[in-house]
Amino acid sequence: MASTASLYEVLGIPMSASCHEIKAAYRRLARMCHPDVVAIGRKETSANEFMKIHAAYSTLSDPDKRACYDREIYRHRRGHYGSSALTSATAMRTAMSGFAACTKRNWETDQCW
Repeated sequence: MASTASLYEVLGIPMSASCHEIKAAYRRLARMCHPDVVAIGRKETSANEFMKIHAAYSTLSDPDKRACYDREIYRHRRGHYGSSALTSATAMRTAMSGFAACTKRNWETDQCW
């Protein structure tokens, strides 16, 4: 997974994905990348991948956080037309930072399953 991938690309889903598609993609990827189920030699890289997958899921599964994320993508695309690497990297950093503007916590997205 590239570090400049959008959260949608991290989960391998389209921007129009439903909540059910987001959850299914997260569960599929979690079964493959969770540090408890991979080979011993891949645990460190797997942990990093899983953290990205979980951050993407926790953002996209919450309607408020997803709306903030989508607005951030739109704002950067509009301001930096044609610079998708910058847009994706900035959007990913914003998602990983926990959205300073959207701090509402949700019990369901705080859990792994």
